[in-house]
Amino acid sequence: MNTIAKVSEITAADVAEYLRLPEVTAADENTLGNLIGVAKTFITNYTGQADLDNFQDFVIVVFILCQDMWDNRTLYVDKSNLNKVVDTILGMHSVNLLPEAEADNA
Repeated sequence: MNTIAKVSEITAADVAEYLRLPEVTAADENTLGNLIGVAKTFITNYTGQADLDNFQDFVIVVFILCQDMWDNRTLYVDKSNLNKVVDTILGMHSVNLLPEAEADNA
């Protein structure tokens, strides 16, 4: 597997290799592309981070989420039953639950 430093560099072929798929059909490649998109959206919604490429550790989160969705053949992620590694990494970068600083307190 090539070294991947940014979430935007992840391809369906990378996910297929991570999943150890011996053969990838066009339908599989399409599904893997969809899973990557769903994983990115989940990370953005979970953390509130707009630019996922700023966090190299999000790369493994995308792979783990894609693997979970591939294994379960679902196009959603169950937030209440999240992989511990995913939960920890996303929690470290989550900003959407932090209180916003008030502009008047300057």
